[in-house]
Amino acid sequence: MTNLRYIVAGIVIIVIGLFAFSSVYTVHETKQALILEFGQPRDEETAPGLHFKLPWQTATYYDKRVLSLDPPAQEIILSDQKRINVDAFVRYLIVSPKQFRLRANTEANFVDIFGRILNSAVRAEVGRVLLADMLSAQRDRVMARITTELKRQSTDFGIVVVDVRIGRTDLPPTTSESVYNRMRSQRVAQASKLRAEGAEIKARIQAEADRERTVLLAEAQRKAQILRGEGEGQQTRILNGAFGKDPDFFAFYRSMEAYGAALGAGTTMVLSPDSEFFRFFNDLPGDSKRGQSEIDKSPSN
Repeated sequence: MTNLRYIVAGIVIIVIGLFAFSSVYTVHETKQALILEFGQPRDEETAPGLHFKLPWQTATYYDKRVLSLDPPAQEIILSDQKRINVDAFVRYLIVSPKQFRLRANTEANFVDIFGRILNSAVRAEVGRVLLADMLSAQRDRVMARITTELKRQSTDFGIVVVDVRIGRTDLPPTTSESVYNRMRSQRVAQASKLRAEGAEIKARIQAEADRERTVLLAEAQRKAQILRGEGEGQQTRILNGAFGKDPDFFAFYRSMEAYGAALGAGTTMVLSPDSEFFRFFNDLPGDSKRGQSEIDKSPSN
């Protein structure tokens, strides 16, 4: 009988221990708990520490930190009929585990549902702008409208949208090739235009330089002729003055000029040794009378 009481007491203690163990749960500081009773949400607990519940109730935990939702990229047709691949993501906080459970049931289901909502909002807003707007300040206004729409729908899920971003916008391969070819054609046309303008400027500068060169050469030739004429006139005056002072020297000088002109390289002359042409070779001082007669016979006179 005593052993039976011990056995019953032990069973009671074990049952009480099991009930006590199943009636407590711990909430970590990074988590929040949702109490379920037969699968239905009953209570929420966000404070960290040890808490109590009914033994038949269960605790499901949700993260209190900022979470990320990054659905697959999608192809969007812009208002200018360009196609781009857009990869958007959202940062959110679960503020009501009960509402989150009622609306999405599981986190995997929430990722699927809210991911489609995000892509729908992105497609609606991005599809209204041009490709150039996605590369300018207009992008911030697009993101603001997407964020407003997601915040409006996030209350049904018991979450708060912290931030929405378009992480990447890429052109599809066919569109990229088309844009590249168009940009290349524009650059080639611009280069051809610049070359044509450069050739025109070169021709204009060259024509101006040729004109100035012609003018400078003409002016130089005119001055050279003037100086040459002045020099020849001065030469004539000097020679005339010298002839008047010493006719014999003048005859000698003219003969030397004749020798220099006649006896050049490769010149062959057949003359008599006693010819008047060689009189200064036979008589170095010269004969004044014969010199005067040479001057009179000279072609220049």
